[in-house]
Amino acid sequence: MKAEVRYKQPKRLLNPASGFLSGYTHTLNPYTGCAYACSYCYVRRMPVGLFAGQPWGSWVDVKEGAADLLRKELVRARKKGPVTIFMSSSTDPYQPAEAREGITRSLLEVMADDPPDFLFLQTRSPHVTRDADLLLRFGSRVLVSVTVETDRDDIRRAFAPSAPPIPARLKALRELTALGVPTQAAIAPLLPCTDGFGARLAEVTANVCLDTFAMGDGSGGRRTEQLRISEIHEQLGLSEWYRPEAYLHVREQLTGAFDPGRIRISRDGFLPLPAEAGAGDAPGGGPEG
Repeated sequence: MKAEVRYKQPKRLLNPASGFLSGYTHTLNPYTGCAYACSYCYVRRMPVGLFAGQPWGSWVDVKEGAADLLRKELVRARKKGPVTIFMSSSTDPYQPAEAREGITRSLLEVMADDPPDFLFLQTRSPHVTRDADLLLRFGSRVLVSVTVETDRDDIRRAFAPSAPPIPARLKALRELTALGVPTQAAIAPLLPCTDGFGARLAEVTANVCLDTFAMGDGSGGRRTEQLRISEIHEQLGLSEWYRPEAYLHVREQLTGAFDPGRIRISRDGFLPLPAEAGAGDAPGGGPEG
């Protein structure tokens, strides 16, 4: 299903961060709505998803004039103290519309000229590699976090058929890491995977975050229950992966593949990367996706 693209004039772009993202001063979303339409997306149960009048994933609002507005807002925000930004909290900044509209790139251009104290860039799209030139200008003030919920693309298709394939995301992580852009893989939320998942991630990035439905949907798992994600697990014959303790097996995998200080769990994995962590050593070789 192709999303309807609409154009809006936003009143503001930088919004105060709170709750799960209270480690930041602001959130920044270049779009409203998301064409990836992941079945488990917590935004489906938020007002923007519940009261849009159209199914989540069927529409995307492009924020026109975003770069000029951000430039002005950053000046005001800096007068109040350090500025740390989470981009994006309720949309994917590199969803398909970005290839044509370029809103995300225009915002990065503004910030690259005078970087905020920290920028956390969250996406599941390999299209993020297009902006490597800008991301390098942030130095250690950026972390590109690429969602990789599983290493099984059949599982990805069952839960998020419109989202980019897993091999392409792994390849993007490898490319950005090799260039020196600080990266992490975000297993968020954890989906059924193979026993080699941790080792495969360690080949493409030095940092990893592990999150689950129960820990990370902002409601202790209640939003996920409302989305009936357990039923998809049941249909696949993988109900054991929906249990809260399922992540422990994957955490054990990660412990064997990553340096302990580079494994973060749930909310901690979405906070600014500690300065001493940096981009990390370049990971070893392995199959590209």
